[in-house]
Amino acid sequence: MRRMDTAVTMPRLSVPKNARRRRRRNQTRVVRAPIASLRQILLSARWLSLGVLALSIYALTLIGMDENFYLTAIPVEGVISVPATEVVQASNLAGSHIFAADPGTAAQQIMDNVPGIISAEVTLNWPNQVQINVTEDSPIAIWVEGSNQFWVTRTGRLVPARSASLGLLMIQSEVEGVGVATAVPATPTGDETADAAETAVAEPVSANMRFLPHDVLAGALQLKQLRPNIDRLYYRPSSGLSYQDGRGWRVFFGTGTDMSQKLVVYETIVEELLAQGLTPQYVSVSNQEKPYYLAQ
Repeated sequence: MRRMDTAVTMPRLSVPKNARRRRRRNQTRVVRAPIASLRQILLSARWLSLGVLALSIYALTLIGMDENFYLTAIPVEGVISVPATEVVQASNLAGSHIFAADPGTAAQQIMDNVPGIISAEVTLNWPNQVQINVTEDSPIAIWVEGSNQFWVTRTGRLVPARSASLGLLMIQSEVEGVGVATAVPATPTGDETADAAETAVAEPVSANMRFLPHDVLAGALQLKQLRPNIDRLYYRPSSGLSYQDGRGWRVFFGTGTDMSQKLVVYETIVEELLAQGLTPQYVSVSNQEKPYYLAQ
């Protein structure tokens, strides 16, 4: 037998097109399935909300710890006699965070706690700027109780005197219990007035009454206008206003705005007494229709 080597060409096998598409689709599905699931999870409303919440907490933490958002420099405008530090302290804004500061509450605290301030305005600007504007009530007279002095505002309110106020009418209280002598005290010098004002600032005191009655204040101002040489008046609830005549006696005028007529009655009485060689010890025209006096 003779062996014969014969090369036989085998037919070439090929994968059908449909099978190849199916295999490619299956591979793509296996790869894309985890990505799609992950995308669905990450883009869900719950995870988006948690992400926003975490970002907000992070931002608030940074803002809360950053010193640039705290009120440290607080300028005050409009103050004349009231110390700016007292206004800032009353506002409770020093060291506060910009988000915790309430300008309306701060302005109200300034007006309630700082005597002599009639209006206040607080303005906040991002990130840590604040401005305080105040208006002081200027004094028109000085109320004296013992060694303490108080400013009398136009509304009659009594506030501690903060500085020397030369040229203002002084009204000396002679109410019992405040330690005021009935003798005529000497007019204080500028240094004494300044010392009293510094004492009032260092140790705040309050008057026995918060407001001076309107008829008392009006009568005192009218007397000062009619007799500019009067620099000090005295006040007692029972007899009203009085002053020490330079000729050596006390004259009582009561209260109210009829001081012009009372002065005419007073001068008439004094003229008649002096003509008779009598010297008054005191004269009262509190009731101008029924004046009385003591003379010798």
